[in-house]
Amino acid sequence: MRNDFVFDYPRPTMPNIIYMGGFQCKPSKPLPVDLEEFVQSSGDHGVIIMTLGTLVGELPQDVAEEIAAAFAQLPQKVVWRYIGQRPANLGNNTLMVNWLPQNDLLGHPKTRVFVAHGGTNGVQEAIYHGVPVVGLPLFFDQPDNLSRIRAKGGAVIVDIAELDRHIFADALKTALYNSSYRENMQRLSRLHRDQPMKPLDQAVFWIEYVIRHKGARHLQTQSNKMSWFVYNSVDVIAALLAVVLLTID
Repeated sequence: MRNDFVFDYPRPTMPNIIYMGGFQCKPSKPLPVDLEEFVQSSGDHGVIIMTLGTLVGELPQDVAEEIAAAFAQLPQKVVWRYIGQRPANLGNNTLMVNWLPQNDLLGHPKTRVFVAHGGTNGVQEAIYHGVPVVGLPLFFDQPDNLSRIRAKGGAVIVDIAELDRHIFADALKTALYNSSYRENMQRLSRLHRDQPMKPLDQAVFWIEYVIRHKGARHLQTQSNKMSWFVYNSVDVIAALLAVVLLTID
């Protein structure tokens, strides 16, 4: 299961469930020269990264204009992955790109905030690198993912239906200047990294384990051997119902 109890909440699971959350996370690599120069030009203010994933390359133009206006108010530099029409009010502090090295930017020491839609990849990489999140959930599991990070003190969520330059700027400033968000994400990062082996190595081990032991039947729940009516307690329900009917009679 691609999950992690640092991100998720504790719950009982069967012994044939192995958690491998964050298997795609890895230390950052050096940025391309031109991007590194832009990031370094941010000085002590640092950089904000924004990307809404591969499925959302553009937004309604009025929303994009409000986001650009909010970015322009800030002293930070912004790297924004966006392939839609360039906003007319895009600030000089914002670099708009068609693609960005997300993991490498998240691991850069000058990165301050990650503006994201809340997909599993982005959320787990933000945890791995300890970067606070400003979330713009759109669909699927994104609202749930971001709600979990917010509950752990690492994210601010903005409803895109209510977004304007003031609301978005306030959310960015909260994540930027309230130190608790970075502290909480760095704590989650330490917890996530403190494992006896890397998540991907663990997944490979257990896949090979199942192959070596012909399916590892000893780890499977007894429910696999039950008939559907026993599994759903139909026989128990029928017996109790019969007792009730006989008592009424």
